[in-house]
Amino acid sequence: MSSVGTMPMYGATRTAADLVTLGKSGTKVTRLAYGTGTNNGRVQAELGQEEFTRQIRYAYDKGIRFFETSDTYMTPAMLGVALKGLPRESYQLMHKVTTELSDDPQVHFDEMRSTMQTEYFDIMLLHWQHAADWPETSKRWADGIQQAQEKKIVRTRGASVHGLPALRQVPGNQWLQVAMIRMNHNGTRMDGPVGDGPSNPDSVGEVVDHVMQVKKDGMGVISMKLIGEGAFTQRTDRQAAMRFAFNNAGVDCVTVGFKSTQEIDEAIENLNLALA
Repeated sequence: MSSVGTMPMYGATRTAADLVTLGKSGTKVTRLAYGTGTNNGRVQAELGQEEFTRQIRYAYDKGIRFFETSDTYMTPAMLGVALKGLPRESYQLMHKVTTELSDDPQVHFDEMRSTMQTEYFDIMLLHWQHAADWPETSKRWADGIQQAQEKKIVRTRGASVHGLPALRQVPGNQWLQVAMIRMNHNGTRMDGPVGDGPSNPDSVGEVVDHVMQVKKDGMGVISMKLIGEGAFTQRTDRQAAMRFAFNNAGVDCVTVGFKSTQEIDEAIENLNLALA
């Protein structure tokens, strides 16, 4: 696909497969990422390795070169197998690390590199930061990620936040290069006053304000929950969520979990329509 590896010129058609730069980090990813953590990865794991690999390669051939997982998901080893043999520089890999672990961060990163058959991670996130004090309680892992950056094991650092108390700590945070923030048009499975919840429509405005501020701070913004964690059964809602993320909130890219090639095609089309 001609758009992969190039930035669109002014006035050119923008697509899901364009490479975009995440803030001041310099890291470039495709606008659409293949998420492997639906229901902690159970949905993807139940496909089996052969079908999962087929879908990853299908997305890759469609120009989607950004893949994400977590040590809490069932999919890291499966993703490593699925990507094996593809030129490492041709795709971006994002991994999220559980900060409640007592492991030595460097040992853990080495284990995950072995599991995923990769020399490095393009992005490493502190996973599921859901309390107001997460910058202090996760400092050991933040320091570990920064040390891994110095060793070129990690290229870009960030956090995945859940709930307004955690999200409010993101603007002005000097450690963060990337923030992963939940986003859709009606607040389904989005941030609320007490963290995770089924619906927080009254919080959408505040979430958008925070996204805009962290973008001004020079952070890259990756968005999740574009299908409301599976709640958006109507395509009109899935299209509205994609439009809202890019046109109202101004996120850089989005991650969506898939279980079929038809869903991959639809997400690409929905994103391309949102950018038109």
